[in-house]
Amino acid sequence: MEKTVTLTHEKGLHARPASVFVQSASEYDASIEIHADGATANAKSSVAILSLNAEEGDEITITADGDDEDAAVERLATLVRDDFELESEA
Repeated sequence: MEKTVTLTHEKGLHARPASVFVQSASEYDASIEIHADGATANAKSSVAILSLNAEEGDEITITADGDDEDAAVERLATLVRDDFELESEA
């Protein structure tokens, strides 16, 4: 399962957004990766995500493989579209 989304957060996929992304990705059993500009990162690792240097306006592709892959990709794509605001914070 995969989905491509555009980063709209003004800071891209850096510090806080990466932390929120990892927190959400870690709730799933599926193996999840982010692909950006030819690079790939484990979506459950803040260091890996930060190494992508993904910025506002960049497209990222979220891929998942496992029992809950559909739910994981949908949730994470929504998180990106919502500028990394968790439902409890909104």
